[in-house]
Amino acid sequence: MSDSPSRRPSSSIEDYIRVIYGLVERGEAVTNTSLAGRLEVSPSSASGMVTKLSQQGLVEHVPYRGIALTSAGRLLARGVLRRHRLIETYLVRELGYTWDEVHAEADALEHAVSDRLVERIAAKLGNPVRDPHGDPIPAADGSVEELSTRLLDELEPGAIGQIVRVWDTDPNLLRYLSEHAIRLGERIEVVERQPFGGPLVVKVGSPPDAAVHALGKEIAQALSVAVL
Repeated sequence: MSDSPSRRPSSSIEDYIRVIYGLVERGEAVTNTSLAGRLEVSPSSASGMVTKLSQQGLVEHVPYRGIALTSAGRLLARGVLRRHRLIETYLVRELGYTWDEVHAEADALEHAVSDRLVERIAAKLGNPVRDPHGDPIPAADGSVEELSTRLLDELEPGAIGQIVRVWDTDPNLLRYLSEHAIRLGERIEVVERQPFGGPLVVKVGSPPDAAVHALGKEIAQALSVAVL
């Protein structure tokens, strides 16, 4: 990795690569339309950038099937994510930010910090492998420690596990979770799936003090659980 941010790809290229990686992590289709939605650009702008990324050997674009990162693209994405997630972790642990405040700050800073500063941050934090949202922090060599998890929305009544990741970056959703003590590391049990698209009823916390919540689909699809 180069130490100077000026030697890196442009911030827009890094943003696209990070969003593509994130969509793949979620198991979602990567298309010009999905990229345009995530990055708040026009589909034609997304299409033009995908062509550019393909010419640089960072993505493979298969017409009508989607967009995939090459090995070089994955390595670049993980470098960007390492900076982003370490910055988020530093802001929470050392500067007193809450987990709903850090995403936009990290978005702005991830392109500006040098690799030397990133490694100093990692050392200061004890080389964490998860950020405040439970997202894995890639190591300096690009490797990632993966956990076996399932989305809460996929679990059936009776399933018990531990909340290990929150996928959503919406500050309002994160604040809602905090206000209702739905946090990383908490025990969660699926009690009932209400019919006709109704909410998922869960218990959060350790018995006998577990609190009952009725969670809508947006939250149920934002929480990853390590099933016990």
